[in-house]
Amino acid sequence: MAEVPFNESMDLLFSVSLLALTVIVYFAGLWAFQKARHFSLLHPLASSCLLIAALLYSVDIDYARYQRANSIFYWLLGPATVALAIPLNREFNRIRALAQPLLLTLLFGSIAAPMCAVTLAFLFGADPLTLISLTPKSVTTPIALSIAQEVGAMGALTAGVVIFTGVVGAIAGPGLLSLLGVHDERLQGFTLGINAHGVGTARAFDISPLCGAFSSLALGLTGVLTALTLPTLLLCLSKIL
Repeated sequence: MAEVPFNESMDLLFSVSLLALTVIVYFAGLWAFQKARHFSLLHPLASSCLLIAALLYSVDIDYARYQRANSIFYWLLGPATVALAIPLNREFNRIRALAQPLLLTLLFGSIAAPMCAVTLAFLFGADPLTLISLTPKSVTTPIALSIAQEVGAMGALTAGVVIFTGVVGAIAGPGLLSLLGVHDERLQGFTLGINAHGVGTARAFDISPLCGAFSSLALGLTGVLTALTLPTLLLCLSKIL
C-alpha cells in the first residue's frame, strides 16, 4: 500500500479540522441561542459566522481554503432547499387560496429588494462588478452562487451579502413586522422568505409551521423568478450601456 505524502496528510488533517470547527462553533452558537431563549442577536448563524470569521482572520486562513474544506455543506444547501417542499405541500390548500395577492407581493418584493441594495451601493460609488455581485442578494445561497457564476459576478461577495442579508432579516424581521402591525403568520413568513431567504425561512419555522411554509414558498418562487430573469436583464442592460 502506497504511503500518503506528508504534505497531503497534513492538508487533509487541516481540512478536517476546518470542517470540525464549523460544526463545533455552530452547535455552540445554537446552545447559546437556546439558553438565551431565542434572543435574536444570538441567532447561531449570526454568532457562528462572526466567530469563525474572527478565527480565520486571526490565524490568517483565506476564505477559499475554508470554503473548500466545508464544500459538503455548500453541496447540502441544494437538497436542503428542495426539502422545503415538504412543509409547503402540507399547507398547499391555504397557499392556493391566496395565489393572486401572493404573486403580486412576490413580483414587487423580488424586484424592490435587490434594487434598493444596488441603488445604495451605486450612490456610495461602488464599481460595476460590485453592483452586479449584489443583484442576487435576495435569493438563497445555492441559486445566488449559480447566478453569480452565470453573470460574471464575484461569488465570494455574493455569498457574503446573501448570508448577511439572511442573518439581518432573521434577526430584525419578526420584530420589525410586529412594530408595523403585521401579525398574520402567513404574511410574516412570506416577507421573511422574500427578503431573508434560507436564514429567514429557518427563523420562520421557529415562529410556526404555517409561517415556515409560506416562507418556503416565497424563497422558492423568488429564487426561480430571479434565476430566470436576472441574467437576461443584465445582458440587456450591458448592451444598452
